[in-house]
Amino acid sequence: MAVARQVFVTLDCAEPAPLGAFWAAMLGGEVIFTHDAAVGVRADGMLLAAVQVEDYRAPSWPDDEIPKQMHLDLGVTDLDGAVADAQRLGARLADEQPAPEQRRVLFDPAGHPFCLTTQIPVEA
Repeated sequence: MAVARQVFVTLDCAEPAPLGAFWAAMLGGEVIFTHDAAVGVRADGMLLAAVQVEDYRAPSWPDDEIPKQMHLDLGVTDLDGAVADAQRLGARLADEQPAPEQRRVLFDPAGHPFCLTTQIPVEA
């Protein structure tokens, strides 16, 4: 049984609207929602979001002084059940939870952060 129903690739940024518009154009997709701090894009076979992060600094790749800033948002219908399933599979719940009623931040076994969330549109 799958824990998540959809994957939403999330890009941290300072200004979500122009980044969302860029990726919609790049991928031949469309903006499906816009909020002050987030823009969602649907493209063929994927969902992508641009999310505002306070004091955002662009990655300094290939130098790793400022690391890459991307994580997965996994759409679920039962947040508590999905967290329990993820932990059973080896995930670790993060100590800090900015919006626990909407999403939970976890780390995969290698330490990569990801979110389980009920806030992804059902239609992909």
